[in-house]
Amino acid sequence: MENIQPKQIPCFKRWNRKGWSVFASLKRYVTIGVLAVGMSMLLLATQGASAQDADTAAVLRTLRIERVGITGSRTAPTRSTLAQTPLFDRKAEAAAPLRTPEAALRLAPSVDLRERGGSGAQADISIRGGSFDQTMVLLNGIDFTDARTGHQSHALPVDLDAVAGIDLIEGVAGVGAYAGAVNIRTAPLAPDYLRFDGSGGSYGYGHAALSGAATHGGFTLMSALSARRSDGYRPNTDFDTRKAYLRATCETERAGLFDLQAGWMRHAFGSNGFYAAYNPDQWERTKTMLGSARWLKRFGRLSIEAATGWRKVFDRYDWKRGEAMNRHRTEDVTARLQVEFARRGGVTSLGGDCAFNRIRSTNLGEELAHPDGRYTHAKRRRTGNLRLRHTRQWERLDLAAALGAAFTPYGRAALWSLSTVWRPTHAWRLEAAVTQSMRLPTFTDLYYTSPAQINNPDLKPERAVTCRLAAARQLRRWQLSATAYYRAGRDIIDWVWREDMEGKWHSEQTSELDTYGIELAGGYSAPTGVLRRLSLAYACTTTDRSSRLIARSALDFLRHKAVLTAGMQLARRCTLTLTGLLCERNGSYTAYPVAGDASVTEIRSFEPYGLVDARLAWEKGVCRLWLDATNLTDTRYCDLGGIPLAGRCFTAGLSVTIGR
Repeated sequence: MENIQPKQIPCFKRWNRKGWSVFASLKRYVTIGVLAVGMSMLLLATQGASAQDADTAAVLRTLRIERVGITGSRTAPTRSTLAQTPLFDRKAEAAAPLRTPEAALRLAPSVDLRERGGSGAQADISIRGGSFDQTMVLLNGIDFTDARTGHQSHALPVDLDAVAGIDLIEGVAGVGAYAGAVNIRTAPLAPDYLRFDGSGGSYGYGHAALSGAATHGGFTLMSALSARRSDGYRPNTDFDTRKAYLRATCETERAGLFDLQAGWMRHAFGSNGFYAAYNPDQWERTKTMLGSARWLKRFGRLSIEAATGWRKVFDRYDWKRGEAMNRHRTEDVTARLQVEFARRGGVTSLGGDCAFNRIRSTNLGEELAHPDGRYTHAKRRRTGNLRLRHTRQWERLDLAAALGAAFTPYGRAALWSLSTVWRPTHAWRLEAAVTQSMRLPTFTDLYYTSPAQINNPDLKPERAVTCRLAAARQLRRWQLSATAYYRAGRDIIDWVWREDMEGKWHSEQTSELDTYGIELAGGYSAPTGVLRRLSLAYACTTTDRSSRLIARSALDFLRHKAVLTAGMQLARRCTLTLTGLLCERNGSYTAYPVAGDASVTEIRSFEPYGLVDARLAWEKGVCRLWLDATNLTDTRYCDLGGIPLAGRCFTAGLSVTIGR
């Protein structure tokens, strides 16, 4: 460190929270930190406001310090000026009884997570009354949504240890995010570390993971390996999952930010009743490979971002375990380019993206004249988006507008979004937004045929206009928020029961679906004391469907959901975290009391249920021991009709982290 200017200049020297100190006298929140070039792109439009609010405190001296490399990435690398709702944050939820990303999403009031098996063996993600096919899934801003079926969109090769946060991104004006997008962000625990995590528990559950990171200057390398398995909580619900993930970022002033990631996953699981509740012998195996590259560079007021992603999924489905019925090979390729220019009047951006989807299958797509190995059907399609957006930010007000065009096999469509944020004081934040969105039919919607289902290749895209109002208030240790939304959905795709089609389910879109909802949340956090964290969230959703047809999924949404989380410091090294969940689902389902016999049926309504989970943890030095108890009340419940989920389970684990 070299002393350049030893001149003594009067300045503030006290930075605590006393009433006479600088932080208190400023009457506003102050953040001190360093941002990388890539992250600083977020602040292009706020430079004018920052200059007006410059701190009047002079510095004691000017110092030259050694260069520190910090790697950053843009928080919301998506299509328009978007609102983000945190669904999971690693720092806040580190002590919660969570083992998988699916378990973390179950505690988010905006998400309806519908599991078929334990520990994330199979689950669907739905947002605010939408379906699992209407959710876009991103990994570090790269779109990896599965074009074959939404069942596989979030089957990504990342464990919870690698996930820094999960966000709900709203206002995506483009193809894919009909109800919104879920962005999973990965990041290392520390610049340099090595971590081992192992656990085991009920039903032969076992998990082992090895992860770590290394940082040198502007280069960071992160990797994670894991294996998870279970004998299953009932017959034919066993699973075996292997994952490998690698992410590398490199940033220099001259070349910009490069962000590369790659992953591999193999997942095999017994599917007792998963897709036909009366059949206990189903089984499935998937293999996923993915990769992406992103480049981000700033040239003065101009910034350029380019990204591409690739994902391939192999799927084998057995109607009777050991006898393959369907095989699929799906490949999705995406690319995008965006240019932003900052000026006094705001930030203007022009960008576009394209996607290529291809499938080889034994029954999805158009029949091939000459089979490709075991595959007898195939289909491919291309889509694209162009968008122009402009944002203008003042000291307390933000305005944003986006206009775009989508190019699909079904023709062209105009898409748009408008949003505003007003901050009347440093503690209040008010938002209003309206967005037009759409999603294309999946290959399963278009082509799937079975003894109980008839396909419909004439489906067209779903469309929606979503309006949202939100308010948030920060009161020292308390945070309060409220959100209200309305979604007008048209051309809704669903499987409809048709007596005139030999009593089978038929894929069609004969109805409109209006969805209304509210979400309320409040939280308390404290750095000291016994009670360190307390949060309560509630969500209510209702719909108004224009059709009286018997539909499979559009009306079995989560009507009421309440989530409570409490974190306590019992001793110096011991913590206890409790989570509670109350759910009431709308609708009914067909139950099959006799396994394997589809002729005996009962119509049952979904029953409300409550769950309580707990984690007791002890930590010292590099070691951390923990004990989880899930479903403490041994509640019998189901997210999907006829598929009971696990009762009371216990899991114990050990984590060793070196270099953190």
